[in-house]
Amino acid sequence: MKTSILIAALLSANLMTIAQTAPKPSKMTPEQVHRNALVIDTHEDTPQRFVDDNFDLSDPLNGGQINLDAIHKGNLGGSFMSIWVEPDLFKGHYARRTLELIDASREQAAKHPGQIKFSTTAADVEAAHREHKYAMLMGIEGGHSIEDSLGLLRTYYDLGVRYMTLTWSNSNGWADSSGDDKDTTVPHTQDGLSDFGKSVVAEMNRIGMIVDISHVSDKTFYRAVAVSRAPVIASHSAARALCDAPRNMTDDMLRVAAKSGGPGSKGGVVMVNFYSGFISQAYRDAQRAQKPEVDKATADLKAKFKAEGKEITYSDLETLQRKMADSIPRPPLSALIDQIDHIAKVAGIDHVGLGSDFDGVSGQLPEGIDSAADLPKITAALMARGYSPADCDKILGGNFMRVFKEVEAVSKQLQAEKRP
Repeated sequence: MKTSILIAALLSANLMTIAQTAPKPSKMTPEQVHRNALVIDTHEDTPQRFVDDNFDLSDPLNGGQINLDAIHKGNLGGSFMSIWVEPDLFKGHYARRTLELIDASREQAAKHPGQIKFSTTAADVEAAHREHKYAMLMGIEGGHSIEDSLGLLRTYYDLGVRYMTLTWSNSNGWADSSGDDKDTTVPHTQDGLSDFGKSVVAEMNRIGMIVDISHVSDKTFYRAVAVSRAPVIASHSAARALCDAPRNMTDDMLRVAAKSGGPGSKGGVVMVNFYSGFISQAYRDAQRAQKPEVDKATADLKAKFKAEGKEITYSDLETLQRKMADSIPRPPLSALIDQIDHIAKVAGIDHVGLGSDFDGVSGQLPEGIDSAADLPKITAALMARGYSPADCDKILGGNFMRVFKEVEAVSKQLQAEKRP
């Protein structure tokens, strides 16, 4: 009897101890979830400002969307500086402009070593996060930058470029763009990638450069996914089902991107563009109605600069186009969340992320998103729709980091094989 009483007393004491020491379930606030996440943005056009406007990331925004203050306020852990060469303005010296943009981006990191870590690997990004620094990465937007040279492609990689968008809005001879694939005056490939285009994708896989399929034609998308031995990304795209822009992705394309990378791959990621004209059909319709007026004003400005013997810059054109776009009402933040939600449901929660296009879309962002400082609003909106902290971690950066690591692993495997 005494033994039974003793055992009961011990069990009671143990249960009380467990109850006292067991962690209580905690409900994280959106602010806590965002602050704890490694937030990655795969597309920002700030290098144009570095070169053309002598902009420094320590400067006030001055109409832009990225600077060090906004980065800290938005808990932006890392982002890709877009190395984009405007194909008309810089025709004949694409490589030179590419190198200038790369140099300007690297200089920013060198000027602010206490706040910026220039990063070329997934491990670098994670180290920057531990050190409470912003990880600066680079991605080339538009295959015309390599000027049909695998040597240039490798050189850009050696300088730190870690993805390349196969085309911008212009086809380049070896890959076709959604921007001109219906233009019969522009030469196009037979099946989406020429033989050289296939060698570009293969070499990107080998050296560890991520294949980016934003901007490409549908035919080029399917061909690139079939050729690539590593998962692909769309660095700044959206869903065509919600906004019928040619460079947005159909639901079938979303599913195919999610399965890219071959046997054993965990698949690619579609990073959602914040540009109003890609996320909102109403905004896109208003923009298309305004296009003739914008085209005329742009041509007039170019003619004015030429008559005055001046060289027009991308910033000059952007200022004009931003002023005209301001007359179109911005869509609500819910339009952006709708896009993330749609892609998560169609492709899967493991296959969606953020590719803002900051500094490449002027002020034409949804309401409430004016700079990187506003990124926490996205997390709050996602959680309001029922997304868990773990889901948010994936969307905010975890999914991209998984792909980055897999691309590195595929590169290591391919480099161990005998080169042809």
